[in-house]
Amino acid sequence: MQLTSALKADYQQRFDTCVIRANRMADVDALVARIATNRKRYAAAGDPVGTPWYVVGVIHALESSLNFGRHLHNGDPLTARTVQVPAGRPKTGKPPFTWEASASDALSYQGFDKWKDWSIPGTLFKLEGYNGFGYRTHHPDVPSPYLWSFSTHYGRGKYVADGKWSPTAVSAQCGVAVLLRRMAEKSLIAFGVVPKAKGPILRYAPKLVTEEGKQLQRFLNGFPGTVLREDGQLGEGTSDAFKRVTGNYLAGDPRAKQPK
Repeated sequence: MQLTSALKADYQQRFDTCVIRANRMADVDALVARIATNRKRYAAAGDPVGTPWYVVGVIHALESSLNFGRHLHNGDPLTARTVQVPAGRPKTGKPPFTWEASASDALSYQGFDKWKDWSIPGTLFKLEGYNGFGYRTHHPDVPSPYLWSFSTHYGRGKYVADGKWSPTAVSAQCGVAVLLRRMAEKSLIAFGVVPKAKGPILRYAPKLVTEEGKQLQRFLNGFPGTVLREDGQLGEGTSDAFKRVTGNYLAGDPRAKQPK
């Protein structure tokens, strides 16, 4: 499946309107606290393959119930290679595996090492793909509980086994998108922004896709004579439009005057 413009809009709209069910808020907050506590371990697994720590953390919650004795691939014990799909992972090394090494292998197996779009839509696309697009393909009326369980977007309907669908079953796990939404509400994460970066959020970055960039482009397109592609990449065209409106290029633009 490809991340189309329609899919991007769907992910963004659902994330923006995500409301966590009141009777589940305490459960969500408890999971978020545990994930945040283990940030360094998630970064140790994610950094080698270019995956944000919080993405690793929410996968860990769904696949292994935050158990560091289990493979991130599918929750099998680290004392042997995986047995469930995908079986026989990691291919190299000898058990027992360290959690970090196995987790990096799981992310690479899923193609996370080649993925660069960690905007909200890009992140949710990869996370839904981790579990599979069966809901979207075969039951489009039921938003994937892997993403949206514990929110008002999801009510009932679930695969209770591989290929076995139940229209009445309800997921007992908190969805990854719901965890990310709560983490964002608590200012623990900011999509598309390097966590340790200093300076303004809106800065010249032609190779980085951010939701803030799209919002700026949308704003600039409201001025006469401005026609920008709202792709979230703040390159020369956006910087030129920004200068027409404000009198200055975006911070970081090589053409901008540098402070003395």
